[in-house]
Amino acid sequence: MAETDLLSRARATRVVVIGGGIAGLVAARECARVGFTVTLLEASDALGGQIAAAHLDGVRVDAVADSYAPGVQGLVDELDLGDRVVPLADRAVWISGLPGAAPVPAQALAGIPANAWADDVRRIIGWGGAWRAYLDRLRPPLTIGRQKNLGTLVRSRLGARVLDRLVTPLTRGVYGVDPSQVDADAAVPGLSTALTRLGSLSGAVADLLVDAPDTTRRSLRGGMSVLVDALAVDLAALAVDLRVGAPADRLERDGEAWRVHVAGDEPLPADVVIVATPRTAALALLDAAGAPVAADDPAVPAPADVVTLLVASRDLDAAPRGGAVYPVSAQAASVLHADAAWPWLAEALGGGRHLLRVRLPRPDAAASAPDDDAVIALALAEASAALGVALPPGALHAAHRVVVEPAAPASVLGHADTVAAVRRSVARTPGLAVVGAWLGGAGIASTVADAIAEADRVRHRVLWANDSGPDVKPPAL
Repeated sequence: MAETDLLSRARATRVVVIGGGIAGLVAARECARVGFTVTLLEASDALGGQIAAAHLDGVRVDAVADSYAPGVQGLVDELDLGDRVVPLADRAVWISGLPGAAPVPAQALAGIPANAWADDVRRIIGWGGAWRAYLDRLRPPLTIGRQKNLGTLVRSRLGARVLDRLVTPLTRGVYGVDPSQVDADAAVPGLSTALTRLGSLSGAVADLLVDAPDTTRRSLRGGMSVLVDALAVDLAALAVDLRVGAPADRLERDGEAWRVHVAGDEPLPADVVIVATPRTAALALLDAAGAPVAADDPAVPAPADVVTLLVASRDLDAAPRGGAVYPVSAQAASVLHADAAWPWLAEALGGGRHLLRVRLPRPDAAASAPDDDAVIALALAEASAALGVALPPGALHAAHRVVVEPAAPASVLGHADTVAAVRRSVARTPGLAVVGAWLGGAGIASTVADAIAEADRVRHRVLWANDSGPDVKPPAL
């Protein structure tokens, strides 16, 4: 196919992206860059999804996601945000409720220690836990098959204290899932192979730490919503029609194309629809579009309240428990001391004021949600307990609450099979694709990579469909 025909086909293709979170924004950008006519619909009044901003006492702050992994750096650079990049401050991550609290051991992966006798490990698991973990060195290696279940692997090799006091708080606090739901090799690539080769789990971790990849978290001065702003500007330059407050409630087949029904507006015609909403909304849209997928997935984290607190406390000036605390047993899954992690935020807040972000999983997702005042009061109490600092109601200057539908990490057992099944089901319906953290995996890096890959498949299907001629490379972007 000639390049002119390729460009004509691209310009004639109408794409509607449903969802304005990071997955939808990136998918829309990838489609628009080759000339597709793109409309993006976002149900709420703001783009970004979980990369959302809140304004507390005159300061713009991140309301949910506040950092990114190295895999997003390419996108950040493409959007000319390199001068905004800030590294995570050198602050320890702590575990509380032991009783007491202690920093997460320096030599560990996913909470699995390389040396159970190290002082920072023994401080958490005690002498009894250290002796039990030492038995790992005496047990035979895994030579027949592999134990995929991270919880079972850690408990059998290192004992309950390592599992309950180190591994579980981290997997629960970071991803909202139990270690028993996590694939060990997906969470720590190469772990089973190293265990088989070296004969102990702690030895495997020590070996993997030698050449561990850079996983340093980064953020942007001004917050991660700066990334959303830059994407919106870039999409506008690419002539993408961005519509907020425009919920798509139904997809309808129209011959070889689609009609996207938007509440309070005329249906939109589309040749391709990319569903980029959270899981619950996506399942409903796919079902209505004639591409139903199995909804049963026991590893899906429970909905959670994320409460951002602006407090006044001189006791927090020294960040006594670092930038993040993961409780062993509490209603809060995590308490983040955001200005301890990001110095730019400390500068914006000024001395004596601190920003805390508390994640409160809902024990019963079906139950009616308590009012804002009750949830905020609980978050303040949980933050006080986790940080070991008295935070009376009078210390609270401002608060923001949002309910999120967390995505499971890609390391959850069976995740790859679930994603493959969803994508097979969707692929049977021409002109339909689906992206989002619930498929790509929790975390901005996983979501972005998945959205780019799916958008590339969409572009390939459109531009080279039924083309029997020689391959033609797409025009340079």
